[in-house]
Amino acid sequence: MESKLFAAIPWIIFLPAMGALLAGIFGKRLGDRFAALVATAAVSASFGLTLYAVWLLHGEADPATVYVLDLYTFIETRFLDIQVAFQFDRLSAVMALVVTGISALIHLYSIGYMKGDRSTARYFSHLNMFVFFMLLLVLGKNLLIMFVGWEGVGLSSYLLIGFWYEEMAKARAGKKAFIVNRIGDFGFLIAMMMIVVYNQGSLDFASLQEWASSGASPIMNQTNMTVICLLLFLGAAGKSAQIPLYVWLPDAMAGPTPVSALIHAATMVTAGVYMVARLSFLYVHAPLAMAAVAGIGVLTALFAATIAIAQRDVKKVLAYSTISQLGFMFLAVGSGAFATGIFHLTTHAFFKACLFLGAGSVIHALKGEQDIFKMGGLAGKMRVTHATFLVSTLAIAGIPPLSGFFSKDEVLASAFLGETAFPVLYKFYWAIGLLAAFLTAIYMMRLFWLTFRGTTRLSEETHRGAHESPWTMTIALVILAVGAAVAGFLGIPGENHLLQGWLAPVVGASQPPLVHASPVLHWTLLFASVCAGVAGLTTAWLFYRRGPEGPAARVARQFGWFHRTLTNKFYVDEALGYLLVRPLRRVARFCYEVVDKVLLDLFVVNASARAVRLFGLIPRALHNGNVQNYLLAIVIGLACLWIVL
Repeated sequence: MESKLFAAIPWIIFLPAMGALLAGIFGKRLGDRFAALVATAAVSASFGLTLYAVWLLHGEADPATVYVLDLYTFIETRFLDIQVAFQFDRLSAVMALVVTGISALIHLYSIGYMKGDRSTARYFSHLNMFVFFMLLLVLGKNLLIMFVGWEGVGLSSYLLIGFWYEEMAKARAGKKAFIVNRIGDFGFLIAMMMIVVYNQGSLDFASLQEWASSGASPIMNQTNMTVICLLLFLGAAGKSAQIPLYVWLPDAMAGPTPVSALIHAATMVTAGVYMVARLSFLYVHAPLAMAAVAGIGVLTALFAATIAIAQRDVKKVLAYSTISQLGFMFLAVGSGAFATGIFHLTTHAFFKACLFLGAGSVIHALKGEQDIFKMGGLAGKMRVTHATFLVSTLAIAGIPPLSGFFSKDEVLASAFLGETAFPVLYKFYWAIGLLAAFLTAIYMMRLFWLTFRGTTRLSEETHRGAHESPWTMTIALVILAVGAAVAGFLGIPGENHLLQGWLAPVVGASQPPLVHASPVLHWTLLFASVCAGVAGLTTAWLFYRRGPEGPAARVARQFGWFHRTLTNKFYVDEALGYLLVRPLRRVARFCYEVVDKVLLDLFVVNASARAVRLFGLIPRALHNGNVQNYLLAIVIGLACLWIVL
């Protein structure tokens, strides 16, 4: 069994890399269909091998078994020892399943969505490259391999966000995502350097766990551990779009909609959550860092939810929804419920990918229209998209028995009941999270109702031409909607919590929070969570049942200043532009026009060139091309040598 699993791990990782090379090199020559089929087959085969590897892992008698595959030694010195190696345990198995499974469906969906695009081969090549780096991230045995995957998905994200780079706005969106992520990655790098110093040159997760539990390093203390964890969280905040580094993700919607579903809803943006869960053995020794993770997470959940309420672009609503849901995941892992954070990550992958692909189906049918105020009445035209979008809307709102009900309820309970160093503070986090859950239901019902229900606000020609998407797109929607409906049963509270039991050997053996609660408190928390979702759905229906010009418009006019603030996203982008971007552009312009053109070019480059030219004038004058003068100079030179010698 061990040899079979070792044989499967490299193929799981490198099949998407091979697909990327084949689609990129031969796609133009052999056609877009070849590129699409090769890329989809590569990711689907990787998903199949992941299922096989999970089945082998499940058959192990010891649930804490970790399969380690060492390929070769990358660095081996007196002070540093780093291997190119992969590990397959229960946490990486869950993440690999999510990455390859969702990716396979989105590749299938993209065959129909990208049909006719002149750069389809490049699209599928970049998509496969992203999956390869994401698998590298989740299957790496040490922090350096994780960081290589971390940077790789950042590069792939840049290429896919700016896929239609001919439009300047889309190219700028890709550049913005790349630059903002580098800020977080700087924190990740500093944390790795500190770990190398404190852990005697090793970045392996097994070595880190042993080091953290033993406290063997004489220069290691809780302050240093807190600093390391906060720096790592800075990297997570950049990749997973938390305050203040969330600003790149809404603009990332400039890429093709399947890219938004894959990278910015289900996989890449969850890398930060995975990293905190993977390093849970560090965070449990830094309660202050844990409180910061949970606090930033719940504030991000509330902040992004308030912005989503006022957005009109269907993809922007889902973008801010993603930021908000990532905040819930960080609330869970910051409360010490690492398995709960992974649980919400898994359910979110299903319903958010379905929502993004449903939005792509609508945009595809309406020839690029993305303003929900100009939609409506599409339920009869797009029955499959409408039904799957409704299921995912109810799931993210936390309506039982759909998946979001189980995972979001457990996240909130983790904050309320978690055994933390600051219990009163976490009760406050729970209240903020409950309010964010209420707002989640509002903006999702608003999005659903204005898109699919009521009377149409489309032009007669557009409404008449609207139609359901091809089967390659709708089948992915149906599978994801089924997952959004039933994935929650992996986390039924109590002894039957399958995911908690599966992940316990990796992230800790603590039971789900509701196991420790009294029946009264258990049902009270459950009731509060469900009421928040139902109240939000009802509120949104009352406000928007007559379309955007109903009661919602009157409230918007009454609170005009606040509505404008929400519509303009609290003017954060404008503030950052004024405080950071403009000064940095002035510095860059000064460096170019003064330092580069004047100081360097005039006084260094050009001056040295003029000096060489000046010194060359005399010998240049002697070299006039007259052979008689050359012979005379030779005779004079020989005579001088004869006199001297």
